[in-house]
Amino acid sequence: MRLAAGAAGVALLLGACGGGGGTTGDGKDAAEGYDPAAQVTLTWWTGQTTDAEAKAEELAAEYTKAHPNVTIKTSAGASTTDDLLTKLSAGFTAGSYPDVSYAYGSWAGELATSGKTQDLAKYVADPSFGWTEMPAAARDTATYEGKVIGVPSLVDNLALIYNKKLFDDAGVAYPTDQWSWDDYRAAAKRLTNAAQNVYGTAYSVSGSEDTTWHLWPMLWQRGGKILDGRKPAFNSDAGVGALELLRAMAVDDKSMYLDQTDEKYGPLFNDGHLAMMLSGPWALLDIKEAGLDYGVVQLPGYNGDHQTVSGPDLWVLFDHGDANRAGASRDFIKWLTSKETDAKWNLAIGNLPLRSSEQGTPEFAEYVKEYPGGQKFFENLTNAKQARPTLAGYEEMSRNVGDAIAKVLQGAAKPKEALDEAAKKSAGALE
Repeated sequence: MRLAAGAAGVALLLGACGGGGGTTGDGKDAAEGYDPAAQVTLTWWTGQTTDAEAKAEELAAEYTKAHPNVTIKTSAGASTTDDLLTKLSAGFTAGSYPDVSYAYGSWAGELATSGKTQDLAKYVADPSFGWTEMPAAARDTATYEGKVIGVPSLVDNLALIYNKKLFDDAGVAYPTDQWSWDDYRAAAKRLTNAAQNVYGTAYSVSGSEDTTWHLWPMLWQRGGKILDGRKPAFNSDAGVGALELLRAMAVDDKSMYLDQTDEKYGPLFNDGHLAMMLSGPWALLDIKEAGLDYGVVQLPGYNGDHQTVSGPDLWVLFDHGDANRAGASRDFIKWLTSKETDAKWNLAIGNLPLRSSEQGTPEFAEYVKEYPGGQKFFENLTNAKQARPTLAGYEEMSRNVGDAIAKVLQGAAKPKEALDEAAKKSAGALE
């Protein structure tokens, strides 16, 4: 997962909701009457950086060569992925939105209520699609109140990445898959060396989704829930207990580097100033380039529960009231996310495969060889047992929770009062 857009983009999008084509205003399937031979032009916003965008254009050309009646206009869509949400909002108002766009999973609720998305529920239910080969958390993220607005574009999860040299230097045994959070805390304290500017671990206190979603697996492991229906439930004893452990590490032990930007803890790990990092497979490329000797284990657990959180991103398909465009975009995304094509896409750019069936491909074998720890992240997908909510108010709630976490880790509030305040602030947005 990459970091979610700010509140301004969400506000713009919410202002754009409430009109337009949606899943066809009359309730019909957007692709009803689709003619696979019709001449069609699709617009695809990939949301990718330069290198990945070039790969996307290669794949679009491969598809259109096999389907000469289809033209695909491919672009990143915006200067950064974060900017896509604002760009989509403006496009909804102007009628200039794409057929397919990359979207962060945390935007799913906002996009689903825009009235502009297709509903793919029946389409992906066809056995030929192989929907169940994709992780459950990713499928759930693409689903809003029974409506499937897109197809997973990226799957990931959080695990514990550690620097072997720093563990060796401190005489601390390497983490294992059986570690508890108390083990994690104890190791972080021993690994912290202020004289050498080495911290045991780190946490984002920017208040962004990167701050918030690191708390969710700790909440789930303790039996807690993010929501109870549409009401905030993260301020339960489970949530307070999880945040108290983090507070103790940051405030009492001073074993946790507090990153104000989301952008510093990764480079600190790569430079040898951070012994442990709770991060995802997207970090492996930079770690490899840094030449670190590292290991990956699943998240520490509570009472033997090692649930993680996945931040799936999506290819969201939009409806323009044109059955041929709707049908062609579905066919293209089915091809793009197929076992054969995804191996040439996600694995080629360093991501995990979308489908369990890709484990036996030559591309996957090359991936795990090139990125030590890739196999562990792939296996850890089975620990992603719950998905973040896709309600339209999730973005606002996430910001409130992120702010609460940041206050607590910086010693400015206690876990219970901070989470209670966040729940109170979020209640209206979730109704």
